[in-house]
Amino acid sequence: MAKRKTSKPRKQPPDRRSRLRTIGKWLATVAVWFFILGLFAIGWFYVDLPDVEDNLAPSRRPTIWVMAADSTELAAVGDLYGVPVRLTDLPPQLPQAVLATEDRRYYDHIGIDFYGLARAMFANLRAGRIVQGGSTITQQVAKNLFLTPDRNLKRKIQEVMLALWLEDRFSKDQILELYLNRVYLGAGTYGVDAAARKYFGKSATEINTWQSAMLAGLLKAPSRYNPLADKDLAAARTKVVLGAMVSAGYLTDAQASSARKLAATSHPTRPGRQAPFFVDWVLDQVSDYVGGRDRDLIVQTTLLPRLQARAENTLAVTLQRNGKQRRIGEGAVVVMSPDGAVRTMIGGENYGASQFNRATQARRQPGSAFKPAVYLAALKAGRHPEDVYEDAPVKIGKWQPTNFDGKYAGPMTMSDALARSVNTIAVRLAVDVGVNQVATAARSLGLDPGDKPDASIALGTAETTLLELTAAYAPFANGGDGVIPYGIQEIRDGGGNIFYRRKVSGTGKVVKPAVLRDMNRMLKRVITEGTGRNAAFGPDAAGKTGTSQNYRDAWFVGYSADYLTGVWLGNDDGSPMKGVTGGSFPAVIWRDVMRAAHEGVQPKPLQSSSPTPAKPDAPSGPQDDGGNFFTRLIERLTSGK
Repeated sequence: MAKRKTSKPRKQPPDRRSRLRTIGKWLATVAVWFFILGLFAIGWFYVDLPDVEDNLAPSRRPTIWVMAADSTELAAVGDLYGVPVRLTDLPPQLPQAVLATEDRRYYDHIGIDFYGLARAMFANLRAGRIVQGGSTITQQVAKNLFLTPDRNLKRKIQEVMLALWLEDRFSKDQILELYLNRVYLGAGTYGVDAAARKYFGKSATEINTWQSAMLAGLLKAPSRYNPLADKDLAAARTKVVLGAMVSAGYLTDAQASSARKLAATSHPTRPGRQAPFFVDWVLDQVSDYVGGRDRDLIVQTTLLPRLQARAENTLAVTLQRNGKQRRIGEGAVVVMSPDGAVRTMIGGENYGASQFNRATQARRQPGSAFKPAVYLAALKAGRHPEDVYEDAPVKIGKWQPTNFDGKYAGPMTMSDALARSVNTIAVRLAVDVGVNQVATAARSLGLDPGDKPDASIALGTAETTLLELTAAYAPFANGGDGVIPYGIQEIRDGGGNIFYRRKVSGTGKVVKPAVLRDMNRMLKRVITEGTGRNAAFGPDAAGKTGTSQNYRDAWFVGYSADYLTGVWLGNDDGSPMKGVTGGSFPAVIWRDVMRAAHEGVQPKPLQSSSPTPAKPDAPSGPQDDGGNFFTRLIERLTSGK
């Protein structure tokens, strides 16, 4: 049998085998270098990781709680953290709501949910945009506690590394507990307990299923879905969360339906910041009393919430009814106790539209509301309320002031002139006793007459604020003591350590008893028979109207022995109102606010209850009439005084 000839395998050309070996070597080299570079990159990311131990401790801006006089909360400023809560102390529906919306496979993954990532990627590709995220709760803890919000590859790799570290270091319950205590939930709140207290007025351990779902719903967009920002949007989001809890098996349809019925009783119990103009005014002063702060502070203030609300409503109703027709754009109200404690402060019609505080920041001409300083100077100089002056044209240099109505009534007493707010006699008095004496009297009351005052200050040309002007009337209400307006009673920390406590202070005695009685008698007549008759409300009270030139400002400032109130109406741009005087809408607002302030208060009489005594016998010489005024005017002009 012939031997079968076998064919030998065909040899590849040497150049082809060489090329394959070369490619293989290069691929191996590249793989090794990629591996080495990957190790270096991981090492670099690891070295650049933040100090996780330090970041596990809470780090936030200290919080200032501003409390009213009755200890109700007016505002909380800073990052708000509640009491740290244990997972076992929370109602089970709260963590369930969070897991249903944020990470249903939380207890099944290792900190990275590859299935969730794939699902999110598929959903995003199908939608053509990002509609789902694949981050786990562990990754969110890593990101929120340790990393910056930057969106880049480095941060994402570090997030994964930290998530794996957390899963190795802590149990699942511990990580979830950390998340619930530190996650941001809107309105400055961090953690479920702070949010529950802010939105529902109770601890997170006491909330119901609807409230639990609402808090979980905030995680998607805290500023948008929180119930203080938009309660309807928050409610709609809460229903979505309840549906997710049913889908995840945490609730039945019946339980979800029952939870929706709790919505009517689960509205936020705390509105946003109350008395915002007052709160801003107080917060601006805190650092002056305690310096830099590194701890939470409680600021106890003087504000009375009930009276604040009544005053806000009174001003709002007046502006709504008459603002457009009478061209009144803005208003401000201040109520204080005779010692200077501010009980109410309204700095404008709408804080949301403008945070400019017209009670403390707007400097305006007070008009005739300044005249008490003129009459105080006259009484201190020895004049008497029954002294007679001439209501007639007066000219000083090129300046010739006139009365509001353009008419003149002839001789009248000082008391009559103040009640009727006669301009010419106020100017005559200022020149008679000396402009410098008027300026001194104004300063003693807390008013600034300017560096070079002239006779025009008698008509209120020196600008002031409503707060300063109201405080200037305090000596007439409290027995003659000058005051410094204040809103802070005490500042302490959460442990009860006192950093500041107000002590009785002021500027001392500025009005003597005899002068005080005369001032109160005259200013009472403004309300009982003068330009402020619209302000009459019952208790013993006194005050003064004020209207600046061309109806740009309208004021009423007055007092009882228990409260002082100042009211201003006008326009921010200084444009004239339509016939609005201090004796019209400001006097009516003043009356209604003072009536509210005195509810439940046994009113005390002012130090002026007796009738005005007769003028004492004058020393020999000419009577202090109009002729005597011109004699004194000539003497002062020629002497340079």
